[in-house]
Amino acid sequence: MNEEVKAVNETANNEAGVPFGKLIAFSMRGGSTGIAVMILGYLTIFAVNTMKMPAALVGGLLLASKFIDGVTDLFAGVIVDRTDTKWGRGRPYEWCVVGLWLSTVLMFMVPESATLAVKSAWILIMYLFANSIFFTFLNANNTVYIVRAFSTQKQYVQISTYGGVVPMLMVLIFNVLFPTLMGTIATSQAGWIKLVLIFAIPMTVLGMLRFFVVKETNNVDVSAAGEKVNLKEVLLLLKKNRYIYIICLGTLVVNIMTNMGVGVFYFTEIVGNVGLMSVLAISQVIILPLMFIFPQILKKISVAKLVRIGLLVGVTAGIVNFFAGSNIILLVIGSILTGASSVPITMLAALMIIECADYNENIGLNRMEGSLGAVNGFATKIGAGIGAGILGVLIGLAGYDGSLAVQPASAITMIRLLYSLIPAAMDFVVYLVFRTYTLDKKLPQIRAENAARREAAASHEA
Repeated sequence: MNEEVKAVNETANNEAGVPFGKLIAFSMRGGSTGIAVMILGYLTIFAVNTMKMPAALVGGLLLASKFIDGVTDLFAGVIVDRTDTKWGRGRPYEWCVVGLWLSTVLMFMVPESATLAVKSAWILIMYLFANSIFFTFLNANNTVYIVRAFSTQKQYVQISTYGGVVPMLMVLIFNVLFPTLMGTIATSQAGWIKLVLIFAIPMTVLGMLRFFVVKETNNVDVSAAGEKVNLKEVLLLLKKNRYIYIICLGTLVVNIMTNMGVGVFYFTEIVGNVGLMSVLAISQVIILPLMFIFPQILKKISVAKLVRIGLLVGVTAGIVNFFAGSNIILLVIGSILTGASSVPITMLAALMIIECADYNENIGLNRMEGSLGAVNGFATKIGAGIGAGILGVLIGLAGYDGSLAVQPASAITMIRLLYSLIPAAMDFVVYLVFRTYTLDKKLPQIRAENAARREAAASHEA
């Protein structure tokens, strides 16, 4: 087995890499959608403090939307896997970037003078458009697009690591600018709309860039099943491929923490200066070099092991944040550790989805990259919804009231826990589960068998 792994690594080292221009263009969409997700993390504080809606109600609306997401994700995966156009299979769905940003802007344009029922319906509908339709297809098409636009394991790694620097940098810049601009611009609903538009317009353009630059040229559609994907086969995938559940759990937890938006409450109520969030954002630049060394690390260890290391770093981050209080130095350290902990699962999930597709092919299923991506995308959105929803629900139950000048001690305690020990506990649970991910050890043999089967199928057709 060690000789097989060595042979695979030597082959990967000799493969052609991704041209720099194509790498940058392809990576822009990740930054665009990442910023859209970050903006949605501010929806709760906008709805509670500006629209004067009850925090628990807002949280409940975001949670309720996830029941619909479960249905649309399964169908989106099947639709993408069955797509056959002149543009390719995954590439046509890049136009959902436009819809995602349009619905995000409209979310903040809820009529200010409307009744609570109308406000609730407006936010719920726009949130459903953004997440249940547009973001759903963008999750489902991503891995499909990658494996058809690029053709080697080395290129997949470069897209997921070097290419991950671009969205990380874009989100970092957003996290520096947005809290600062929020304090000066978002003082009314009109200000919120203006602030969102400042990012929405350029991010829509940059998010569409890879559609025009990167074409699908690689055919990987030979599989043992040989039939078009249908919903029944997706259900069979969910029954036979346990590894996708482990990946989804990691994705779920990362997105709960990322989209909770508790930081803005923490810096408002505990630190006393929301503008200092920019300091934490700037500190994230320290994490960027990780993406340049990941390809070298992945020659020595698997993606799953790297993810497990990241989860333990996340546990440490939560402990540091718990004792930080308003100490900005400790908060910066905790922020750096938190950011570093999420990088492996966030940036390298596509590589593990490709591993799951290889496994599908090996056990006689279609590869179903689209369906696998949709299932993981479902975890992304469930995590985002739970994060945004549970924040409103829990701080609401703890007594938080946006109309109060001073919040009760119970609300402050809940904000502290949501910022520190609760994320640490979730990271530790995911770490324990990820110890059962053994697919990486089987990959050399699986890929060798898949290659032999493809060669035999091609010879038979010839």
